[in-house]
Amino acid sequence: MTIAHTWPGWVATGFLWFLALEFMMGAVTKFWPGPTFFGPAYSIKFAEWGWPAWFRFVVGGIEGVCALLLVIPFHEARFLGAAVLILVLTGAVVTHIINHHGPKESFAAPVHLAIMVIVALATWPTHWLDVLRPGQWT
Repeated sequence: MTIAHTWPGWVATGFLWFLALEFMMGAVTKFWPGPTFFGPAYSIKFAEWGWPAWFRFVVGGIEGVCALLLVIPFHEARFLGAAVLILVLTGAVVTHIINHHGPKESFAAPVHLAIMVIVALATWPTHWLDVLRPGQWT
């Protein structure tokens, strides 16, 4: 089911587009070879966090695909994007906790995690197999 064409529906759709833009921007910066406006290159950040430098491509690719899923106007697609982002963001939150980052560095991940949980709950499919049947999306 698509979001209703009322002003709350338009606000929700606009918010999802904003989130998708944020995650797409995050995906692009993970593929960027040098420093970004978020700080040093992600290849350096991932190595400092204890992850292999190439893992940024995996995370960036997942974020990009999920950003696209968030803007598809079907609850099942949005649920799938939010559910996968919950997994990625849980990893980000745990990484920030393990590395003892301060509030400035670790603020965005838990906030986005909470938002994705809300999106996943709001777009929860009627039956879990609906997510696996794209031709059946309503």
